[in-house]
Amino acid sequence: MKEVKILGSGCANCKATYKVVEEAAKAKGAEIVLEKVEDLGRIMGYGIMSTPGVVIDGQVVHAGGVPDRKTVEGWFSG
Repeated sequence: MKEVKILGSGCANCKATYKVVEEAAKAKGAEIVLEKVEDLGRIMGYGIMSTPGVVIDGQVVHAGGVPDRKTVEGWFSG
């Protein structure tokens, strides 16, 4: 099971990223724990300067803008 965090202030792009990640994981049959992180201190702790950010199992895999569906599905393959 992967631990996925969506980092962002709750803006439209952050919400869209949350939805894309949720849908892509479901489509790939990946079991994830999805968490939304809006606390600026925690976001800065990951070194994210542009949101939304995506962290999987403690590693930043994306920062800035909404990731495309194909890229997100790739995070949950294999």
